[in-house]
Amino acid sequence: MLSRTARYYRDNPEARKKHRKTSAKAQKKKEAVRKRVECNLFNRKNKKSKKGDKLDCSHKGRRLVLESQKKNRARGGGKKK
Repeated sequence: MLSRTARYYRDNPEARKKHRKTSAKAQKKKEAVRKRVECNLFNRKNKKSKKGDKLDCSHKGRRLVLESQKKNRARGGGKKK
């Protein structure tokens, strides 16, 4: 079952193209790169986190935490009404 957003971008290829372009631009910002680098380092140093597991690093305020991917992935945005 697709979320509302996924259905929208599936049915509107031009909007999807624009969305992917702006998302790529946002992910190139220094802040986004720094956060990814911090999470990668945190995952490498953390004994609980290993390659292929279902745990992901997240920034919660000023802390880095491990949480399950099910909980982390878009935080259920498409299922909210």
